[in-house]
Parts: sequence; C-alpha cells; structure tokens
Amino acid sequence: MSTPVLEVSGLAFAYPDGHQALFGVDLHVHPGERVALLGPNGAGKTTLVLHLNGILGLDDANAAGSVRVSGLPVERANLAEVRRRVGVVFQDPDDQLFMGTVRADVAFGPANLGVKGAALDRRVEHALEQVGMAEFADRPPHHLSFGQRRRVAVATVLAMEPEILVLDEPSSNLDPASRRELADVLRSLDVTVLMVTHDLPYALELCPRAVVLSQGQVVADDATIEILTDDSLMAAHRLELPWGFDPRTAAALGAGTRPLGGARG
Repeated sequence: MSTPVLEVSGLAFAYPDGHQALFGVDLHVHPGERVALLGPNGAGKTTLVLHLNGILGLDDANAAGSVRVSGLPVERANLAEVRRRVGVVFQDPDDQLFMGTVRADVAFGPANLGVKGAALDRRVEHALEQVGMAEFADRPPHHLSFGQRRRVAVATVLAMEPEILVLDEPSSNLDPASRRELADVLRSLDVTVLMVTHDLPYALELCPRAVVLSQGQVVADDATIEILTDDSLMAAHRLELPWGFDPRTAAALGAGTRPLGGARG
C-alpha cells in the first residue's frame, strides 16, 4: 500500500457566521491517481479544496481534523512547502494570469522560490511544452483564447513541480475543441490529480475514481463508472447526467478506461 500523497482525516469546518461546511471528511489520494470530486452546489467542495494548501483552516478555532501532503501537516510552519506541493488551478484563468507575457506568468512562482537563470528557463519551457503552449511564450495572456489561457494557468502550477494538481471546474466555459485539448493535456501529465467538477462525462473520461461530497460529508467513494450508474445515489445527491449521455455506453467505448494513473493503494 502506497503512502497517500493527500490525506484528509476528520476534517470539520464552520465559517464565522456559524455555517458548518464540513463534517468530519476523510479522504486519501495516492500517488498517480486521478480522482474526481463530485457533488451539488453547497456540498463543501470549495471549502475542502481551500484546506488542502492552507487557504482555510490554519489556526482556526472553527476547524478540526487534519490535512497532510505526503506526510507533511498543513500548518503554518509548512505553508510554503505545502503550497509548492499542492498546485491549485482556479476556475477562472484570469485569477492566475497577471503578468505581461505568458513566459513571465509561468516564471513567477518558481522565481519566487529562488529558481533563476537557466534553471528557471528550463522550468518555464517544460511547463509550457506540457500544455502545448510553448509557441505562445512571448504573447500577452489577454491575447489568447479562453481555452489557451486555461492551459497557461495549468502551466503556471506545473512550473512549481507540484505533487498534486487540484483543478476547479477545468472544463467550464470551454468550446468542444478546447475541452478535448485540455483533456489530452491532463491525460498526459505524470502528476496526481484531484478534479472538482460538475461535468460528469469529463469526470468519467479522465478520472477512474470519484468521491461524492454532499452536505459536508463524503457519501460515496468508488470507481467513477459505478457512481455514475448508481441511479439512487445520483438522485439523492442532485447529480444529473447530460441528456442522452449513457455512462455505460461511454465506458464501453473507452471513456475512463485509459491508463491514467496508479490504482488505489
């Protein structure tokens, strides 16, 4: 059994207004896994993600439980290293792109870690090659399409050489070609992935395992195909497939069956 790259144990959290968002969440993600985090709006998915690199939960009297990244506790003393290891790609790429060129945006994170010179150049080039955006290195981000900006946002995180890549609604607002291009990128990456999504076909295509969060609790953790074909589970937690999409047929045609990472340990 491999050591989890992400280990959430008994995580509970209440906001200052008293709203309890998480109730004792347990979640283990192992190296090489690609896991979809599913659930209705208000389930606690964003709150959980914000605990993974210490945006929420540090020194908070309304938080309980623990989060560890490759055995390292998510606490103030470890914050810089945790945030290097857990890379979060936000839903809106414009939240992450703010420099004058694509190259400068991708270089920003590792440069702040002290990487410089030829080593920095190699990090930037490799990250852009991984997402198929190397030829756009000297373009201003605002001159790119939305799908291209999202891939550059992924590159800004990959340049930090994270152990786990957390993606918040990666397929939202993408046209079909951009959606496919991003799927090809994510499929090719040698990194552990936790993907928060309402796009259930995308979850099936990219993530062999899925976890359902509902009302602040994990209510299912299984193969994605098993979850998407459990009609009572889907109905109970407001998960709906697109009209005409049959996960059984999609799985038979190959979605979700590609070698996307290590099995659960």
